[in-house]
Amino acid sequence: MKGSLPRLRTSGGIRVRRTVLGALAGAAALLGTSVVVAPASTAGPEPGAVALSAQERARDFWTPQRMRQATPLDVLSVDRSDVTASAPRQGEKTVVSPSAPASAVGPLAFPQGGGPWSGGGAVVRTAGRVFFSYQGRTASCSGNAVTSANKSTVITAGHCVKLEGSWHTNWVFVPGYHDGQAPYGTWAASKTLSTPQWTASEDINYDIGAAVVAPLDGKRLTDVVGGQGLAFNTGYNKAMYAFGFPAAAPYDGEKFVYCSGTTYRDFLLSSDHGLTCDMTGGASGGPWFTQFDEATGTGLQSSVNSFKYNFLPTAMYGPYFGADAQNLYRTAQSS
Repeated sequence: MKGSLPRLRTSGGIRVRRTVLGALAGAAALLGTSVVVAPASTAGPEPGAVALSAQERARDFWTPQRMRQATPLDVLSVDRSDVTASAPRQGEKTVVSPSAPASAVGPLAFPQGGGPWSGGGAVVRTAGRVFFSYQGRTASCSGNAVTSANKSTVITAGHCVKLEGSWHTNWVFVPGYHDGQAPYGTWAASKTLSTPQWTASEDINYDIGAAVVAPLDGKRLTDVVGGQGLAFNTGYNKAMYAFGFPAAAPYDGEKFVYCSGTTYRDFLLSSDHGLTCDMTGGASGGPWFTQFDEATGTGLQSSVNSFKYNFLPTAMYGPYFGADAQNLYRTAQSS
């Protein structure tokens, strides 16, 4: 079953039709003025924290069967009318180098409008599926482990941590997911975060989220899978690679898919990057890389899969990583 909401106008002026599979829904949230840290579960000793028992329950909850049956949270779908979107705040160009070890991959096609990633490399360990509970349903997105001071930071889309005024619960990250399996473990979030603009009004220009995941078996995330680099305030019109685990037809969530090409600045409603890409629901939150090296599978994360225009199904859009994305990353990595 595929359900959709009425078109809603956010405070930023963008009309958004949120189309989510399995009758999932989305709407605007309350106003905020800073990076918001929220529980990844309803239980926790203080705001922004999740008790160890709740983390253990989240890991136990996500059995291979539940992972396979999770409903893909769709990429957002945006209408054309009545738009006065605010541009992302700019800042100094900043680059964080990857910490993932290099490993050989084979050359693949560039550009690519959507196909299985068969090259291997570091990206098959750092990227993974995100699973969570939303309005009593099980759902999925994509995410990516990044180099961070706490070695525990995952970057995803804002709507993959919070939607319709509620933070998702039972939130876990499964790097290197395949066939219901978690080869590097199931990592439960101790905190989930989003940009203030997404928290306040679900502004499509700021659809960026993050999670801090708890140690697993005494180890931290990037000590196990490595971390990709990041780039902020580096401009538009870049050669980029986008990755994700699309789970809506024609995909099934079991394949790691990529798109590649030279991006362009959205010429319609947002200030996002645009890329020819046919990925579907479940790919939301998957990483976009600049300076991606097919020989090692490493790059600089510069965006995430966010939305599609309902009249341009073969184009994916991802938010510009400006000052607020950088502040979100700094907050997450210091948690």
